[in-house]
Amino acid sequence: MAEARKPAAKGLAEAPTGPLSGIRILDLTSVVNGAYGAMILADQGADVIKLEDPGGHRGEGGDIMRWGGHPPQGAPKGMGPIFVTINRNKRSIVLDMKQPRSRKVVERLIQSCDVFTASVRYEGLKRIGLAYEDVAAMKPDIIYAHAAGYGSDGPYAGEPAYDDLIQSASGAADLLPRVDGNPVPRILPTLMADKVSGLFLAQAITAALLHRERTGQGQFIEVPMLECITSFLMVEHLYGHVFDPPTGQLGYTRVLNPYRKPFQTKDGYIGLLPYTDKQWDQFFEVAGFGETIASDPRFSDYFTRSRHITELYQMVEQAAATKTTQEWLDLLKPLSIPVVRTNRLDDLQSDPHLAAVELFQTYLHPELGPYTQMRPPVKFSKSPSNIRRHPPKMGEHTDEVLGDILAELGA
Repeated sequence: MAEARKPAAKGLAEAPTGPLSGIRILDLTSVVNGAYGAMILADQGADVIKLEDPGGHRGEGGDIMRWGGHPPQGAPKGMGPIFVTINRNKRSIVLDMKQPRSRKVVERLIQSCDVFTASVRYEGLKRIGLAYEDVAAMKPDIIYAHAAGYGSDGPYAGEPAYDDLIQSASGAADLLPRVDGNPVPRILPTLMADKVSGLFLAQAITAALLHRERTGQGQFIEVPMLECITSFLMVEHLYGHVFDPPTGQLGYTRVLNPYRKPFQTKDGYIGLLPYTDKQWDQFFEVAGFGETIASDPRFSDYFTRSRHITELYQMVEQAAATKTTQEWLDLLKPLSIPVVRTNRLDDLQSDPHLAAVELFQTYLHPELGPYTQMRPPVKFSKSPSNIRRHPPKMGEHTDEVLGDILAELGA
């Protein structure tokens, strides 16, 4: 296991410098999908005001992700690790929407915002008077983005949706069975559906803001997880069924190949993917298979290689085992053949590239202590994203927001 690099704690930026600086978002999302998307917008400069509910007698209230995982001993309540990772740069306010006075506060707050986004089921938003028509009556040019589970036009509309359910419904759980032949559906061990849907949400809001800039019009946006994730997966896996009648199977054969994996070397693993004809020839030449490949019609060009991809990757596996990881890197990198050392999760914070670009950064929370963030990975040359606020404690900014934005209410 590689020893993680321990960088010095970084200071918070003083002000937003990202391209969305000046945009205010009222954020009623929670868990991962909406919260991740809203964090991306916050990193890019938006003032994201996270509206949380105080909760009832059976729970602590607020975003449920506050209560998962194990914060350090003595840390403030409600600062679970995933919450901390995807809620930086936001201000948290707590309002009980059942109270009439809170309703007035929310109405004025909406009038100060450019975007309203929520992941509550839409029927629930209707019940509390925050459907699109209600919000647009308060702010006609509002961008209203609903992170839904399923599109409102289909029979699943309004049903609960979580990552596990969407992976099951979208075909994601059918991918591993197509690789290894075990027919049992399996969920990929990452919150893929939540995070990808969050990316769709952030992109849709940004596009709608551009539309409003050009036309002055707000609009309703529905970002349904099932449709987003199915379209995401089927980019490659519709494959032979793109055509009518189909010309081949569902599922991209190269990606579903059981030998598409890190290849074991004498002392570790490498990720390896020769791609062009020249790269394949060069790889097998240095691997000692040159004459065998040159005379084998199955591997003569891209089209025929793709039809025999399993056999090809089996040969790569045999070749990889003949040298150490470093020997392969030294041989293949000068030839511009795509190759990397395979990292374990434990290796990431000491990876020389990730260390050089400072992807992992340490911050010092006044009560939580040191904690790690991944810096915004996308670089803007003129309007860089930044980290300027720690993940908020529940309701930490209620007085600040009410004072700054809602002073006329005497709150």
